[in-house]
Amino acid sequence: MPNNFWPTKKQPKMKTIVTFAIAFILSIVSVYSQDISGDWSGTTKRGDKEITFVFNIEQENSKYSSTMNVPTFRISGIKPSTTSFTNGTLIIDGSNVGMNYEGVFNNEAQQFEGIYKEGGVELVLNLKKGAVKIEDARRPQEPVKPYPYYEEDVVFKNVEAKIELAGTLTLPNDNGKFPVVILISGSGPQDRDESFMGHKPFLIVSDYLTRQGIGVLRFDDRGHGESTGDFGNATTADFSKDVLSAIAYLKTRNDVDLKNIGLFGHSEGGIIAPLAANNSKDVAFMVLLASTGISGTELSVMQSKSLRQFPVKDEEAYEKNTRKAIAIVTSNKSELEIKKELTTHYNEFLRPILTSLNVPEKNINSFIDSQLKTSLKPWARYFLQYNPADEIEKLQIPVLSLNGSKDTQVNAKINQEGIRNALIKGGNEDYKILELENLNHFFQECDTGKMDEYRKIEQSFSPTALKEISNWILKKI
Repeated sequence: MPNNFWPTKKQPKMKTIVTFAIAFILSIVSVYSQDISGDWSGTTKRGDKEITFVFNIEQENSKYSSTMNVPTFRISGIKPSTTSFTNGTLIIDGSNVGMNYEGVFNNEAQQFEGIYKEGGVELVLNLKKGAVKIEDARRPQEPVKPYPYYEEDVVFKNVEAKIELAGTLTLPNDNGKFPVVILISGSGPQDRDESFMGHKPFLIVSDYLTRQGIGVLRFDDRGHGESTGDFGNATTADFSKDVLSAIAYLKTRNDVDLKNIGLFGHSEGGIIAPLAANNSKDVAFMVLLASTGISGTELSVMQSKSLRQFPVKDEEAYEKNTRKAIAIVTSNKSELEIKKELTTHYNEFLRPILTSLNVPEKNINSFIDSQLKTSLKPWARYFLQYNPADEIEKLQIPVLSLNGSKDTQVNAKINQEGIRNALIKGGNEDYKILELENLNHFFQECDTGKMDEYRKIEQSFSPTALKEISNWILKKI
């Protein structure tokens, strides 16, 4: 269920992975003591797509920190874990969000020259001081201010995690108490609009529902945007506690109908929502979008085959080896033992496949290293062992579950069967499950449903889906 602006890290585009030889100019002594605070920007190219990056670097005492924005995809507020500048070399370590940048300062050109890495992708990226101007790429459905409703930027705390979550609350302008839906984003660090590939689906949903008289709270994921915390070491269970903190915050307000607080989860958000609801007495209803109804292991096996962008000779052997990798990751052995076993397994399993496709050795090593880092993260180990059906079965509140028929990331039929069976097993009689025709994972009307199509579609969210959601909620409140 990844929502990154490139395809899932487990399935790199083998034909487009390239390496570059960089000849760095050595006359950089004068920059060693330079203050590099401020914006540094640059444009790189992947295929025929130009991608602009902007890093805002701040210095406090002797320590640096940075925030990464990708204006091309309208993504902002990504917070790499560490930033260092030593002997003319800038290293932005975003292992917490799956990226890394390393560049050496060229004194003559007055720029950092280096490589940006994300998953198995490596791109030449040179950074010059200053921001860049990007044309407003607002999609047709995005609302324009002033809005015909009340909007407030809010901050609330997850006391247990010692973090602050920043978001936006929208309410109808009329005085009174209003039902409020909390929007829960999919996997990967997301901002409050769930921005991806130039789209802002949560902004569209928020605007539509609020115009129908339904308040909405949406917030930046921990460690992303204006929210604090460490995203890279958090699990699905941790994210559910952030949702519980959002519920607690809404309960402090006198303009919220406390009997009608609902959860709205997309993709991974759809498996976070039941977990949160079962640990709260204050959730009145739930909307699940592109949610899964099968275990993380089974979903991962399915995605490893359906999203894989390279051929294999023996599908049965491929699945068997994928399951073996998952078994290693989810074992009770120490992290050191798991890493050792997994490294051996990936070299025996993946390396021959990639070598047969003439992938350069350097890129194979980089891909396997990326796979190891991703597999060993707390999120992956938790997700693979989590079965949302166990939590959905416990729900005794109204549930609306929507999936798109052309969703290539979360198969509608298989996952809706899991959701339906769980609700029936739990005795929940107040639910509605719909498969919406010709919609993809992000509920855009589409042709193929494939991930490389998302960016090309002007529509951000199907009006049919929006109407279905609002009509259902209005009947339940």
